[in-house]
Amino acid sequence: MRVLEIIVLVVITILPFLKRILLKKVSKKNIMFFLLGLVLLHLIMDGWRWQMFPVYILILVVIWRIHLIDIGVRIKLSFIRFFGYCLLTLMLVLGWFLPFLLSVFSLPEPTGDYFVGSKWMHIQTDREELITKDSLDKRELMVKVWYPTKHISDAKREAYIDEANRIGFIKKYSMGVLPPFTINYLDRIKTDVYQDAPIGKETFPVLIFSPGYGSMSTGYYSLLTEIVSHGYIIINVTHTYESLGTTFPDGEMKFFDYEYLSKEDTGSMEHIIPIKNAFTQDISFDERHRIIREASRGYVVTKIVKRWSDDLVSVMDRLENWNDNGFFKDRMDLNKIGVFGHSRGGGAAGQVTIKDNRIKAAANIDGIQWGEMMDTIYQKPFLYISSDWPADHQDINSHVYVNKSTDYFYESKLLQSGHPNFMDIPFMIPIQSIAGTGSIDPKLGMKITTELVTSFFDRHLKNIDRENPLKIGERYELLEIEVYKGDSIQ
Repeated sequence: MRVLEIIVLVVITILPFLKRILLKKVSKKNIMFFLLGLVLLHLIMDGWRWQMFPVYILILVVIWRIHLIDIGVRIKLSFIRFFGYCLLTLMLVLGWFLPFLLSVFSLPEPTGDYFVGSKWMHIQTDREELITKDSLDKRELMVKVWYPTKHISDAKREAYIDEANRIGFIKKYSMGVLPPFTINYLDRIKTDVYQDAPIGKETFPVLIFSPGYGSMSTGYYSLLTEIVSHGYIIINVTHTYESLGTTFPDGEMKFFDYEYLSKEDTGSMEHIIPIKNAFTQDISFDERHRIIREASRGYVVTKIVKRWSDDLVSVMDRLENWNDNGFFKDRMDLNKIGVFGHSRGGGAAGQVTIKDNRIKAAANIDGIQWGEMMDTIYQKPFLYISSDWPADHQDINSHVYVNKSTDYFYESKLLQSGHPNFMDIPFMIPIQSIAGTGSIDPKLGMKITTELVTSFFDRHLKNIDRENPLKIGERYELLEIEVYKGDSIQ
């Protein structure tokens, strides 16, 4: 919450219980003018937002009560007065809870040498769209390109989260009950991203980023802006119908397809149950490995990961054209392409790395690596970052990544973190139990993550050993990391 909001809340929390004492020393008019002045200052400086409505109502009630009060009359506790205090308490709880739950937060500021620009690009493919019912539909993607810039004086600061992702977010978490304006407070979030700012004069490595399934595809400002500020172009893919929202150039919005998910999810238990049982039975690692490998074949999530990896290939197929013509002409170093992703997007990044030789390095941020990795071995540098899952967590990736890589393989865990800690969620929803985040300070968790990812790509794309990822693990006690090269640990 912002400072003035906190001050208003503190005043309106204390004043109802101290008003009689204050009125012995301060006139009614002065107290009422103070309250009105404080609210007016808040409205001018911060602007109104619906989360503060219980507070606004309380202020009006308190002003009315102060106007009516007679300090010469001794008060008596009655049922009506008792009910009033109960109602006051409820309003105070709401007054504190709503602005805190949906707070106007601050994102971490990028620390690199560059500012961050952004531009949306439309990709039309000849691949069949498997999610819609029209057999003639072809797969279309929108991608948001985040890029380094040095010139922002004439550029407009970007609003936080595009409208389609906002609408999809509120649909998902309110089950369609709340209207989209519910999260209009996001308009007040200051971003460090500038729309269509001129791209920097250098040539930059390209990273393709795949987000989590059913998430706001662009809800990774804190992660992506920091990496871009160190001299990378990041192509942020929105997976149509599987990200929360997508806006196409003609203004049409397409949202997550829950009907398709429900249909595809039928029969998934026949894949999940054998895997769960394999972790509870007293069997050898090799036997469990065989069960997991077989159960994962045909599993709906395996199909999604493969489809998303095709999306990433479709993006890479456009890079040469973008680098030859238009806004990004001669700004992409296509000999230095990396992929990374979060959650299911991390799985897609790992899957496409097996298939496409244009990729030189890849990272999976807390994604289960469904797909074909159990049957092969990476030939390229790979970084795996895990959140701090409980001890009884079914660690499927311990089987997936058993072969590691013939090149460098980094296996790390961010202690005290939860799965959403790699998104903007811990900033948007600061209540750990609701957000599903860990106890780690959100900014510290993001700082460790971005340093590790940037160091990894610096080393294996830019050939800059600014700081060995192992050294980052030595600096932060909340980061566990092991580095392997082929069969040996480094």
